[in-house]
Amino acid sequence: MTQTATKTKIVIAMSGGVDSSVAAALLIDQDYDVEAMTLQLWGKDVCTTAGSRRCCSVRDSLDAKAVCKKLGIPHHVQDLAADFREKVVDYFIDSYAEGLTPNPCVACNDHIKFGELYPHAEALGAYRVATGHYARVHYDEASGRYILSRSKNLRKDQSYVLFGLTQEQLSRVEFPLGDMDKEHVRDIGRDIGLKTADKPDSQDICFVAGGDKNAFLLKQLNTLGEPGPIEDVNGKSLGEHKGLMGYTIGQREGLGIAVGKAMYVVKLDVQNNRLIVGERKDLLQSTLIADRVNWVSIAKPDQPIKAQVKIRAHHPPAQATVTVIDEATVRVDFDEPQSAITPGQAAVFYDDEVVLGGGWILKPKPEMISLGEV
Repeated sequence: MTQTATKTKIVIAMSGGVDSSVAAALLIDQDYDVEAMTLQLWGKDVCTTAGSRRCCSVRDSLDAKAVCKKLGIPHHVQDLAADFREKVVDYFIDSYAEGLTPNPCVACNDHIKFGELYPHAEALGAYRVATGHYARVHYDEASGRYILSRSKNLRKDQSYVLFGLTQEQLSRVEFPLGDMDKEHVRDIGRDIGLKTADKPDSQDICFVAGGDKNAFLLKQLNTLGEPGPIEDVNGKSLGEHKGLMGYTIGQREGLGIAVGKAMYVVKLDVQNNRLIVGERKDLLQSTLIADRVNWVSIAKPDQPIKAQVKIRAHHPPAQATVTVIDEATVRVDFDEPQSAITPGQAAVFYDDEVVLGGGWILKPKPEMISLGEV
């Protein structure tokens, strides 16, 4: 039976790493009634791998349990492997099959870590949830909206992967680490005797062993697609690729061609199974179109706005003008051309520290010609 939700109880997503461990300790110090929930995300074939740095490993679940025992808080494990497979792993595979470069961390936050955490927290009687993300949130009286902001520690800032959060979700979330740097977090963990204090960070894509995307796709699908031609931007044949799923925009290594100068993947022509390569200058673009846009901290603007736009998680924000095309689509015009704008990645819009919104970069389409070169 679902318990009645209260505003004093909070459920923290406990991965078994130092960030969520210390975040839980900080919440206890703030007089919250804290319970922890570990989300089991991936099957035993991955999570039992020796030396795993994945956030779903058996070791991590045991570490989370040990931390909860140390802190004196309840620990729950929620099996979300089926949801994770469908909404994150299948999305990852399908995106590469379509010639896109996915961002599974954003999908995981949208559909799993926040999409599933809230209802499971409510079942435990908790009104609020928390995570160990490095980001900040506050309520703005003037606009009547909750504002998502970058972490004070910009090197660890994770606001890019949170652009999909809704106002309802922001109103009920805590990010205890938003004002801290990583070493301070580790120091707190050491001071209170947490076994996770010096634990290495998990890898970026938790379900891809060693970051080897191609090996993962081969294991899941037994193919990276059919071989096909590698051509330069002028249509000259340079060799043969091993299947388009093995490549991403901006890639330089592993092309298997020798032309006397550095060449980069410029385009994946899925329709004709061609890999288009070029020089660094051929990667530059001034415009992108993004769809499935979510306006986080502001309402959808009715006029073009100036913003700093990130086109990858570790991309320096670049000055641009963001223009709304329709309810879910925007055009981004950069002040200076940007390298390797990649379909399938997220474009996130900032006003200094504030996350304005974000969307997913589309492949250029013929009907967009009237909107400008993309």
